[in-house]
Amino acid sequence: MDKIFQSEITQIKLDAATFKGTGECIEPTYINYFFGNNGTGKSTIAKSIQSGMGVTYAPGVSADDCQVLIYNQEYIDRNMQNFHNLPGVFTMAEENAEIQQQIDEASSKIDVAQKLITSAESEKVKLLDKKDRLDKNLYSEVWEKTNTLRTEDFPNTQTGVSNSKKKLAEKVMEYAPAEYDLNELKRMYSSAYAAVPKEYELFQAIPDSSVLDNIEGKDVLSIAIVNASETQLAEFWKNISSAEWVRTGHTAYHQKAGGKCPYCSQALPPNFEQKLTESFDDQYKKNRGRLEKFLSDYRDAANTLFIPIAKMPESVYPAIDLKPYKDKLDALKGIITANIQRINAKVTEPAKIVTLDDTAPLLAELQALIEGYNKLIEENNAVVDDAPKKKEECKDKFFAYLAFFVKDIMTAYRNSYADIEKQIKEQQAIITKQNAEINELTNSIRILNSQTKETESAMNNINLMLKDAGFQGFEVCPHWEEKISPDGSVQKIIPSPVRNYAVVRTNEITGEKEIAQNLSEGKKNFIAFLYFQQSVFGSTDAENLHRKKIVVIDDPVSSMDSGTLFIVSAQIRRMIHICRNNVDNRNPVVNGNFIKQIFILTHNAYFHREVTYLYANRWDFVSFYLVRKFNNKSSVTLYDQQNPDCPSERMNVNPVKNSYAALWESYKEVKSGIPLKSIIRRILEYYFLQLCGYEGDDLRKCILEDHRDDFMYDENGAETPDRYEMAKVLLSYIVADNSGVNDGINYTDDFLDVQLYRNTFKMIFKYMNQEQHFNMMMGIR
Repeated sequence: MDKIFQSEITQIKLDAATFKGTGECIEPTYINYFFGNNGTGKSTIAKSIQSGMGVTYAPGVSADDCQVLIYNQEYIDRNMQNFHNLPGVFTMAEENAEIQQQIDEASSKIDVAQKLITSAESEKVKLLDKKDRLDKNLYSEVWEKTNTLRTEDFPNTQTGVSNSKKKLAEKVMEYAPAEYDLNELKRMYSSAYAAVPKEYELFQAIPDSSVLDNIEGKDVLSIAIVNASETQLAEFWKNISSAEWVRTGHTAYHQKAGGKCPYCSQALPPNFEQKLTESFDDQYKKNRGRLEKFLSDYRDAANTLFIPIAKMPESVYPAIDLKPYKDKLDALKGIITANIQRINAKVTEPAKIVTLDDTAPLLAELQALIEGYNKLIEENNAVVDDAPKKKEECKDKFFAYLAFFVKDIMTAYRNSYADIEKQIKEQQAIITKQNAEINELTNSIRILNSQTKETESAMNNINLMLKDAGFQGFEVCPHWEEKISPDGSVQKIIPSPVRNYAVVRTNEITGEKEIAQNLSEGKKNFIAFLYFQQSVFGSTDAENLHRKKIVVIDDPVSSMDSGTLFIVSAQIRRMIHICRNNVDNRNPVVNGNFIKQIFILTHNAYFHREVTYLYANRWDFVSFYLVRKFNNKSSVTLYDQQNPDCPSERMNVNPVKNSYAALWESYKEVKSGIPLKSIIRRILEYYFLQLCGYEGDDLRKCILEDHRDDFMYDENGAETPDRYEMAKVLLSYIVADNSGVNDGINYTDDFLDVQLYRNTFKMIFKYMNQEQHFNMMMGIR
């Protein structure tokens, strides 16, 4: 379950020193306590925070927004190298309270503006993500919908974009939608992108579709051609209805009959030809001649028309479907044949009225087909003649057609895109406005800071705490500069503004203040902490006053006595109160919330207890960690557990009740013989020598003499000399550490059997009648 509150730093990935390659990751909240023995890796954690390596800040917060203030040994060395010459500490004086109030108000407004920026940036990120998803959906939809057109119909038109959904969609968006005839576009593509471009022969056009219907002399078909002669012979032909029969026979056979009748073979009268001619009138003969000429003209015109159009090009353009054309040719041939048969019938029976079928409609349809065919062929030939240009034209038309094909998708996309862009601009406007507000407020703070002056507040605070801690005769005062007067005397001049402070003691004889020399380690550390505290509550740089402060305190009570440790603990608790105000400002113990996050790292169980009891029950913004090292690899464990009173909630667990309890926790987990031996020695020493009051020799006698057989023999009476020797090792170790006496046994690395260590350790408690204490500390019921 995640913490409810997370402060400026939300994650620290550790990968330095003994954390190298461990993958350890911390997700801190506002107040963070780390406990661990010296050398386990606490300082590595502090330095990681200071350097920013592996550090992740909350959304809307960057390292530039924060000032990391770290108190550690390096800080002490840097500032106390010449401990009598501390850098200047600048804070706000009481008379500047009104200005400070204005600065606080401006800082509060900056916080509000930053929250608005964070919210707007978060919303902007969501909108950008939404826009990204919108883009990806568009790319997929366009890709899928145009798949057949792209891959089957026009595969070679997408050079450079054929393998990218994104590039394809962006290419389509460059074109205005245009609706083209898809078949025409395919034919153009076929010609422009053909492997071997080819030109084709045109079809023969029909100059005049009415040519057969308007042949001169057609009116003769509607005339009943009859013989009007009144000679005796003509009357005879009429009576027997044989006039046409006689004329036909005469025409066919009179040259071959030899003066005889071709039907009865009797000799014809000498004047037969004259009488036969007189038996047919002139009009009849004239109409007969017109009919025969029309038949001849019709046949000639039909041949002139049909033969060229029936002969198609040797190589036909593949896009042309010839079936309609052939069907119409067959139909035309049928009509012409039928018309000739009708004309022949009239020749046989001139008196018969005949009507011909019109060919013009069919020829017009044929001509339309031919024109369509020729248009396709001409388009192909034009493409072939200028292939590069036509390829580009074809490609442009293809993408314009795609734009038309997916216009509904594009319209929906553009509408959604415009809406998202509008919202992004609105959020950006908020960010821009609030950034301008922050810049203006920051400038105001800078001006207000310039109106303040360096004061003695920090110096007075340090001196007050030095006095409370019992540092008699020591104080901090502005450091002077020595100036030699013309008479050779030396004057001590304090510069204005004060640039440095000095740690001084008063000379008991002269009463003058002298630079303090040879301060103890504890005193130097205490003064360094007091100086650090002033930089937390004030600043050494006016520019940093409005930056969020992250405080890191690494083992602050090293070499301090109980008095100074108490004061340091109290001051750190004050810092914790200020940090707590960021998430819970009800009934604040101290005012302010400028410490945005705090990290406290220590190996001192007493100090740890002094600074952790305040908010140990606030799991939502307080975290406890235990830092350990095994086999030269460090680890960090978050100490919390399920709340037994409310299973749906979690609660903090302080890993350190006291230093003695910490030893037992380490005893339970250590797996290596040498560190286990050290832990056992420290437990035995603390419990039996300090708490129970045994002397080392008494404890040795009780175990090695009074209970010798219990260690030398097991429950079955078998010898177990290893246990006895192990007991000698552990007890001799205690005596050697405390009195410098041992029995000459070489025990440092002789025994590395971890289980033997543990069994012997337990037996010591058993035979000292302290088994119940062992079970309690081990959690055995």
